[in-house]
Amino acid sequence: MATDNRPNDGEHKLENLEAAVDHLHRSIESQSIAVGAAKGILFSLIETLGALIGDPDLPEHARSGYEALRDKANELRGGLDRH
Repeated sequence: MATDNRPNDGEHKLENLEAAVDHLHRSIESQSIAVGAAKGILFSLIETLGALIGDPDLPEHARSGYEALRDKANELRGGLDRH
């Protein structure tokens, strides 16, 4: 029987969401995205992370990863709010 070495779905979601936040951060720093567009994307990411965090079936280790990423996205949004 073969062993499935792929990361579980939760880890994959976290990696993808983290990549999205990091890409958005780089885009903001390089000014290759409009501030309004960045705010809209961040709003959606933060709402999505909030929904995931609110899942009662979410394992605690995954919850802490999503919470840290939501905090990172909120900090990025705070920087945009000063624009």
